[in-house]
Amino acid sequence: MGKSIRSKGQRKNRALRREMIHKPKEEERLNRLVENEVVETKQQEQISVDTEKMETEPKILSKKQKEMLLMSPDSCLNGPKITGCRNVDLYEKLNRIEEGSYGIVYRAKEKSTGRIFALKKLKLEKEKDGFPITSIREIHTLKLIKHPNVVEIIEICTTSNFNHIFIVMEYLEHDLKTLMENMAEPFLLSETKTLMLQLLSAVDCLHNNWIIHRDLKTSNLLMNNRGQIKVADFGLARRFGSPMGEVTQLVVTLWYRSPELLLGATTYSTEIDLWSIGCIFAELIDNSPLLPGKGEIDQLSKIFQLLGTPNETSWPGYYDLPNTRTVNFANQPNNNLTSKFAYLSPLGLDLLNKFLTYDPQKRITASEAMEHPFFKESPLPKPSELFPSFPSKASGERKRYHSPQI
Repeated sequence: MGKSIRSKGQRKNRALRREMIHKPKEEERLNRLVENEVVETKQQEQISVDTEKMETEPKILSKKQKEMLLMSPDSCLNGPKITGCRNVDLYEKLNRIEEGSYGIVYRAKEKSTGRIFALKKLKLEKEKDGFPITSIREIHTLKLIKHPNVVEIIEICTTSNFNHIFIVMEYLEHDLKTLMENMAEPFLLSETKTLMLQLLSAVDCLHNNWIIHRDLKTSNLLMNNRGQIKVADFGLARRFGSPMGEVTQLVVTLWYRSPELLLGATTYSTEIDLWSIGCIFAELIDNSPLLPGKGEIDQLSKIFQLLGTPNETSWPGYYDLPNTRTVNFANQPNNNLTSKFAYLSPLGLDLLNKFLTYDPQKRITASEAMEHPFFKESPLPKPSELFPSFPSKASGERKRYHSPQI
C-alpha cells in the first residue's frame, strides 16, 4: 500500500515537472504567434499605403505603355486634344469688309483649303484692362449657341508675337442693311415672312439659353445667297436670370431701342429684343428704318407720334419710370400704324402691334410670334432655296439684281 501511495505521488510530481517544462514553451509559441500577427498587420498597412500612392502619384510611363494606353477604347486620354491658337498667317486677307467700334472685319481665304471666311481683328490698342469684355461676350455666346440662324465661330487666331487677336467666323455675302439699301424694291412679303421666321427662331434659341442679344438691327443680320440670315455681333449680349441684377441702360442702337430703355428703366429682360424685332419687321416691309431718331428725346417723340402717347392704362407703371418726370410730351392718343402700313393685312398689323407694345409684360415673345397666324395666311413663307441671289458688296461685286415681282 505504501508503495502504491509512493507511486501515485511520483506520477503527480512527474506531471507537475512536465507542466513546468512545457509552460515556457507554450508561452513562447503564443508570443511567436502574436509577433507574427503584428508583422502581418504592418505588412498589410504598408501594402495599403503603397497602393494609395500608386493611385495618387503620377506614373511615369514608357513610350510603348503610352501608345498602348491611347489605343484602349476606354482610355480617358482619347478625349479632344487641347491645342493653342493657330497663326493668322494661315489665312490670306482678300479685302476689308467693314470697321466697327470693336474690330475690323476682313474677307479672308484659308490657304490650305481655299475656303472663304470672315476674319475679325479685335481692337486692343486702347484696352487697359486686358482682353475686351465685348469680345469675351461674343466668343462665349457663339461657342455656347449652335443654331442654323446664328453665325458660327470657327476658331481664334493670333499673330506670331501675340499682339493681335482675330476671330474667324463663317462668311456670309451680305449684311441685311447694306443689301436693302441697294435693292430698288423691298423684299416680297413671302420673303419677309421667311426672314422673320428665321430671325425669331434664332432669338427664341438665345432666350431659351438665358441670353439677351441687346443689339438687334439690320446691320447685325448677315445673309447668304441661299435665302438664309444669321444673327451676328454679340458684343453686347449677356446672360440673364431672376432677379436680373445690375444692367446697363446704354444698350441697343438708338433706332431699335425700346421705350422702357429710353425712359430710364433700371430692369429689363428679353422684351427689349422683341421691340427691336418689331422695328426690323417694319423695315423689311417698308425698305426704310421705322423710327430714325436723332437723339433719345427725338426717338421717344417719333415713337409717341407713331403709336400714341402712353399712359397708366396702356402701360401700367409708365409714370414711375425716371425720365417721364423730366420730359413732357404732347398728348397724341392715336396709333398710326394702320395708316402707315395700309397695304399690310390685319394679321400683319396685329403682329407688328404686338412687337411694338408699350408694356413689356404684354409684349409678344419670340416663340409666340412664330406661331402667329400671319405666317399661315397667303402668301406663305417662300422656301429659302427659291430666294434670288444678290451681288455681294463685301466681295466687291457691282452688278445688281432685284427680286422678281409676283
